[in-house]
Amino acid sequence: MKHCFLYSLCFGIISSLILILLRDFITTFCLHSKVPSYIFIIIAISLPFISISSCLNGYFTALRKNIKNAISKIFEQFVKISITAYILSVFLPNGVEYAILSLVLGETISEIASFLFSYFLYKLEDSKHTLPDNKQENYLKHITCISIPIAITSYIRSGLSSIKQLLIPIRLEKSGLSCNEAISHYALINSMTMPILMFPEVIIFSFSGLLVPEFAYYNEKNETIKIQYAISRIFRITFIFAIGIFGLFFFYSNEVSMLIYSNTSISTYLKTLSFLLFFMYLDSIIDNILKGLDEQVGVMKCNILDLFVSIIAIYFLVPIYGVNGYIFTIFLSELLNFSISLCQLKRKTSFTVDYLNWLIKPILGIIFAYFVCFFIEKSIITSTNVIFTMFIFLFSYFVFLLFSYSFES
Repeated sequence: MKHCFLYSLCFGIISSLILILLRDFITTFCLHSKVPSYIFIIIAISLPFISISSCLNGYFTALRKNIKNAISKIFEQFVKISITAYILSVFLPNGVEYAILSLVLGETISEIASFLFSYFLYKLEDSKHTLPDNKQENYLKHITCISIPIAITSYIRSGLSSIKQLLIPIRLEKSGLSCNEAISHYALINSMTMPILMFPEVIIFSFSGLLVPEFAYYNEKNETIKIQYAISRIFRITFIFAIGIFGLFFFYSNEVSMLIYSNTSISTYLKTLSFLLFFMYLDSIIDNILKGLDEQVGVMKCNILDLFVSIIAIYFLVPIYGVNGYIFTIFLSELLNFSISLCQLKRKTSFTVDYLNWLIKPILGIIFAYFVCFFIEKSIITSTNVIFTMFIFLFSYFVFLLFSYSFES
């Protein structure tokens, strides 16, 4: 852990210095001077703390002490919300620049607080473990052999991702939209629609991180049968969950949009992009399984290829087809990433898909659930609360699967 801390601290400081040195370039050429450059100095302060915190998260995950990671994240969110709300109440009347400053300060302070809290938990846990002096080794070489290739691909991915996000509104303008219209459509999709679609993934994310150490253990022990069994169980649950959430957003896109934003401005995007939920949710699961099977570099290469293809598609298609071209690019990106990841997993393992229980029955389940809700609204209750309707939908869906034995091993 000392070597991990040293490695992370060095790269965290280097990242901070690079961000500080490039702050004027980013502000002027990337953000059109709409954000003050000193904002990036505040962000840079948090980078070493974020870097070391990642080591602490990995430490708790490796020891299967994820409850401590969860407590740390809850503490971080509590600090972030409290501090940001307070600073906003003080600075917000002074204008947009101070609002941005409030958000960045809240984020930075919460990251530092999260690090201090995680380090405190680490010291409590570390005191339980001792290593004889004759067992001391220099692990820095082992750490760098694993982390440097991953870091390089991560930096490439981050750079390409930044280019992609900056390119989208620029190419939307080339399609004939004004600057405000381009940013508006970009915000509707990326800032309003996608967070709603990805919110249920919190349930998957809560356990998907646990797959890395579990599959790493099975891979180290060469326990092929357990790997196949675990993949089968995980895929069954993910298929059922993803298709159920897809049905919810597809059939009730207008209602969800009204419930959250009090208008239907995103309902079309919500309905259209809901078709990708299955691929998005399953792809995150596959990526963590592959990381556990020592294929993390392959995962990064897949992500880099995905970004290259997305950037090319955005550059050429969005000026011609506008918003529809951007939506097509999202579909292309997600399907490409999912397909490559699935091929990697198939090459590494030999699992089989139970199409009847994992795919056909869940699809029939969402159709059944929709008609149950339709019957209740039209025949029993003239007007129902949208939350109640969605609850009935999910309840009917899982009852259908329960009686059709889709949950059986």
